[in-house]
Amino acid sequence: MAEKPSVAMSYAKVLGATKRQDVYLEGNGYLVSWCVGHLVELAPPNVYDAKYVKWSIADLPILPQKWQYLVSASTKKQFGILQKLMHRPDVDSIVNSCDSGREGELIFRLVYQQAGCKKPFSRLWLSSMEENAIREGFAHLKPSTEYDALYNAALCRERADWMVGINASRLFSCLYGQPLAVGRVMTPVLAMTVVREAAIAAFVPEKFYTVALTLADGGTASSKRFVQKADAELLLSKCRKEGRVTVQKMERKEKSESPPQLYDLTALQRDANRLLGFTAQQTLDYAQSLYEKRLITYPRTDSRFLTEDMAASLPGLVTDTGRAFAVEEPIPIHVQQVINGGKVTDHHALLPTKSMANADLAALPAGERNVLRLIAARLLCAVGEPHRYAETSIITICAGEEFSAKGKLVLSDGWKAMERKMLGELLGKQKEAVVLPDAQEQSQCSVAGAELKEGQTSPPKAYTEDTLLSAMERAGAEDMPENAERKGLGTPATRAAILEKLVQMGFVQRKGKQLVPTKDGINLAVVLPESLTSPVLTAEWENRLTEIAKGNADPDEFMAEIEAQVRQLVKTYSCISADKQNLFQSERVIIGKCPRCSENVYEGKKNFYCGNRSCQFVICLLYTSPSPRDPKT
Repeated sequence: MAEKPSVAMSYAKVLGATKRQDVYLEGNGYLVSWCVGHLVELAPPNVYDAKYVKWSIADLPILPQKWQYLVSASTKKQFGILQKLMHRPDVDSIVNSCDSGREGELIFRLVYQQAGCKKPFSRLWLSSMEENAIREGFAHLKPSTEYDALYNAALCRERADWMVGINASRLFSCLYGQPLAVGRVMTPVLAMTVVREAAIAAFVPEKFYTVALTLADGGTASSKRFVQKADAELLLSKCRKEGRVTVQKMERKEKSESPPQLYDLTALQRDANRLLGFTAQQTLDYAQSLYEKRLITYPRTDSRFLTEDMAASLPGLVTDTGRAFAVEEPIPIHVQQVINGGKVTDHHALLPTKSMANADLAALPAGERNVLRLIAARLLCAVGEPHRYAETSIITICAGEEFSAKGKLVLSDGWKAMERKMLGELLGKQKEAVVLPDAQEQSQCSVAGAELKEGQTSPPKAYTEDTLLSAMERAGAEDMPENAERKGLGTPATRAAILEKLVQMGFVQRKGKQLVPTKDGINLAVVLPESLTSPVLTAEWENRLTEIAKGNADPDEFMAEIEAQVRQLVKTYSCISADKQNLFQSERVIIGKCPRCSENVYEGKKNFYCGNRSCQFVICLLYTSPSPRDPKT
């Protein structure tokens, strides 16, 4: 049982199940079918009690004692086929072949249980969709019991999200008279954008002035910042008069910049946003398609290293990747830089596959081709040489003031040469390094020119998907133990969907590459309590779920804590002051003047009405479907 049709087709080809039936394939002793995402979902509140159809604070909190599930209305046919296949008398076992991760485990188990299946099942766990990897995976299926803890973590995540989302959304929607969606991860991310927007709005720029001296032997030395222009002008006058500087200190340090780590999904999404302008969701969609075409390994990974058993095959993959992208010069390959099995969780870092080397890359859609180029470039850079350079700093004295200059001399391009080769145009024009002349301390140098420069302090920058994904990844990290395996808000697999949901619900809007909170988003973040907006608390949740998945934490204890939080939330926030009740009401559209009393007439959902409550003027809007003309006309 696979998660998606395209993946099922790949499995069927390897297994020899080539006979097409109604939404499944058969052959060579196998039946191969698929789930189409979440077929089985948590039941809505009204299934537990009909009174929950109406939203009321009096009915909160809603905390199911026995969780109920329903088959999704849109996928009942597919569920029925899977149920029938599982109960066929000639089927003796099931293979859970859904995506190798927490959600894939949940999708299969819920279908299996809802179908009432009791037959034994095993687990296919893959990091690549290449045929040899699929064949190897089916030859070494894993016992289902190895993933029971992962399933428990998935259940906790799903049920905790339901409890917080249902109760908090109903609570605050009733309080403010407006449908408000509150989510465990979504709301803290929204709060981060609101805090950043508030910092930008509160920022007051301050002007400053510096004096810049152009040295005759090369380079520019700058003074400290002056708040008063007159002070800078006085120094400028003195420097022009003096006409030379004395070298007080010169320092030269050789430095190196290590090759970048391989991509996990979040790092790929950040670079694709920064360099290509893709949203996180677009990048995930392109990566998923490349995975299903067997051109890259499993994309939803949070690891940036490879396991020790992959070291032997890596040089060949690097060479094949370079050849596929027309890299003619020799590629240095330092395998050990990317090997660390201790830092690999469910899946290793993103890689191109061997199949990619023989694929027709020109036939790929442009978006997929660009994402594949990023992944290939990162592999070639990650195994490369360090970028080495000498950094020179000079402190000089002129007119009694210190002036400093910095220079850089590249000693060895290292991995950056490969980066330019692979991504040249995407990287944009690189700033040329300033090379300072060799100078002895206490020596003097003529000043070729002096000028006054004016600048001002800059506000914090609005979030882009690149910087917001980074902030989500790091959220709460400083408050968590060093050895915490998973930190931050959400997972690599869910972060893109969180950002898209915030945009779709009107809490955040895209302005070019920037993600900016809307008025409703700001209002929502402001009125919600810290327990719902704190990145630290939500990041703690994610770490606890990871510990549950490893079998190191008790699922029942976790759920008891979530239930207690929800009870406290409802108890604490059961009423608000009258002045806040209209916080989310949209601005009324003025249509014109009332013919009776001359007050403003507004447009409602079903009528035009006078803003003067004592005047009863109203025009009801009668719609036909489709409307023969605009009702305003």
